[in-house]
Amino acid sequence: MMNRLVWFCFSSAALLATVTSVSPPPCDSEIYCTGPILHQVQKAKLFDDDKYFVDMKLKAKPDVVLSAFRNLSNQMPNGTVPPARLLEFLAVHFEKPGSEFEPWTPPDWHAKPKFLEGIADLKLREWAGKIHHLWKSLGRKISSGVRDHPELYSQIHLPHPLVVPGGRFRELYYWDSYWVVNGLLLSEMTDTASGMIRNFLYLVNRYGFVPNGGRIYYEKRSQPPFLTLMVESYYQATKDKDFLREALPALEQEYGFWMQNRSVAVKVDGGEHLLNRFHVEVGRPRPESYTDDLELAEGLSDSDREQLWMDLKAGAESGWDFSSRWYLGGDGLRDTRTSSFLPVDLNALLCLNEKTLASFHRILGEGDSAARYDQAAARRQGAIEALLWDEETGAWFDYSLVTHSRHVEFYPSNLSPVWAQCYSRPEMGGRAVQYLKASPALRFPNGVPTSLSESGQQWDFPNAWPPLQHMLISGFSKLPSDDAQQLALDLAQRWIRTNMAAYDKYDAMFEKYDVNGDGKPGGGGEYEVQLGFGWTNGVALQLLDQYGGALTSGSRQVSAGVLLPLVISTALLLQ
Repeated sequence: MMNRLVWFCFSSAALLATVTSVSPPPCDSEIYCTGPILHQVQKAKLFDDDKYFVDMKLKAKPDVVLSAFRNLSNQMPNGTVPPARLLEFLAVHFEKPGSEFEPWTPPDWHAKPKFLEGIADLKLREWAGKIHHLWKSLGRKISSGVRDHPELYSQIHLPHPLVVPGGRFRELYYWDSYWVVNGLLLSEMTDTASGMIRNFLYLVNRYGFVPNGGRIYYEKRSQPPFLTLMVESYYQATKDKDFLREALPALEQEYGFWMQNRSVAVKVDGGEHLLNRFHVEVGRPRPESYTDDLELAEGLSDSDREQLWMDLKAGAESGWDFSSRWYLGGDGLRDTRTSSFLPVDLNALLCLNEKTLASFHRILGEGDSAARYDQAAARRQGAIEALLWDEETGAWFDYSLVTHSRHVEFYPSNLSPVWAQCYSRPEMGGRAVQYLKASPALRFPNGVPTSLSESGQQWDFPNAWPPLQHMLISGFSKLPSDDAQQLALDLAQRWIRTNMAAYDKYDAMFEKYDVNGDGKPGGGGEYEVQLGFGWTNGVALQLLDQYGGALTSGSRQVSAGVLLPLVISTALLLQ
């Protein structure tokens, strides 16, 4: 145990000076991650979505396919294969995406989970049953061919069946799965939830951390580290100490990855504080968004181009891909500098992870180890308050490592320490409630927007995302004041009606929604809005479970003082 926790013995400065990176090298596949086939196929724009090609299966071993492509390109005057010939080549040497899966229906699914009984509104109860039914359509089992011939696939083999988000997201994704697991547990699909978590533990044991998703082109970057909280949800549902004991070494290994590879020491007011950031040191285009990255970097110097590509990957690692939140300048997406910020939500999450790991050790009777994690959480809480808390505003803000100042624009993530319960003074929670109530962000009837900046990126206005709604609602519901409790209920009512309105129109759950219209799916970004949808389903089921006796499917009800008059135009709000 001591070896896994040795970093606790160092000061912040000593820690950064002594640890070494344990992250694996980037994916070296000359087909799925780099090389002439990837470059020519993606530049030819043969498919509407760059992800389509890198999800295709090889029909022969990589060296055979590479040799065939060299022969083909050598026949061309300048080595460039025309689009029609590229399509012929792909038809001969690749299969369409999807062959990596076998048909699978979760065997622990059943029609009448108990939580449905707690939903008073009959229309909402019927709708919740339909959401519960969606787990069957999102279940996947990776074929034995991926295990036996991994060189033919970009898919990473996983030992257990899984639930995917939906749409273009054909594989396991990391932070999405926290809300998926919670939804599965409510649906009494404990075995499926256990398999999901075990897949993530397997990935930590293989890579030292959890990749962004279940493809080899994601091998260098992660996503917000929710695995510890998945295990906590599972333990609360089952009280399985053996599972907890089995999972703990991987959870600590993942925590060590974030501290060794994603931490920065900052000196302020004579003190030094250690906080974390998103940071991916791979200076080349993302394979699944290859042409977007190439085109965005046109005209930049070699060093600036590589830095942009690293920061785009860090933006993907954040889960907020992409957002004005990560801009450092006035040139839009091209000014993405994700690694230059210490994000509020990442550090709130790691604070909660530290407190949760401490509780795991106490449950297992390991008091000394619990104390070390308690100390780590206390140090982080102090660092969050020193660098991210703004006393005048009453909220927390991302800290720029370039300007050495807080980024004071509105994002729901500004309130994530309330969700994580990572703050020292009780009045800070109340201040956060007042900050949100005074913000234009509460003036929209269909959810809290991801920002107030209409950048065209999907993690900006007018989009509202399920995980951010749930973190706000969950955080405020933990506060003791009637004001906070009512705000949480109002936000839950608003979000459930938004989801249900869209379901009534489209017979579908979406990954994101537009705050400007009942039942309008979100938009913007690099791809079309996706159906499915894993975390949307999980959040809806959690809110229906938590507030099932109070939520209604009828006309909208909002508290006086929470929503300002909705006749104010969106244009005025965004001035």
